[in-house]
Amino acid sequence: MTITLSEASRNLAGIMLLTVVTIEFGGWFLTKIVRGDVPMTEFQKAFARAGHAHAGVLVIFGLVCQLLADATTLTGAAGWVARLGVPAAAILMSGGFFASSAGKDVTKPNKAIAMLWVGALCLAAGVLTLGIGLLTS
Repeated sequence: MTITLSEASRNLAGIMLLTVVTIEFGGWFLTKIVRGDVPMTEFQKAFARAGHAHAGVLVIFGLVCQLLADATTLTGAAGWVARLGVPAAAILMSGGFFASSAGKDVTKPNKAIAMLWVGALCLAAGVLTLGIGLLTS
């Protein structure tokens, strides 16, 4: 079986694969947190774990979406929403977890939590557009 990617999917997949190194760094940093080398509140530890997990899962999901986007007839804005919704969610949702828990002795999210919800909207827009595109192509 031969898989042929569009240029857009190939470029986006390449970029997403490069981000895995930053996710690996985050995993290494998490080991420092759980060992107690980095002082954090329980809230901050939970948000660090959530940010790391969302980044990893959504990057993998974003790679799958590139293949699926090529299986649709979506073009223009709808095609880009289908391709970029999940990768944008990976950045925004994980960034929302990290940014909203940044600081010393933080026990509740700050206003940067809005990034998380913007990311959730990107995720919903991307998967709805791609799902509809697959069903109607």
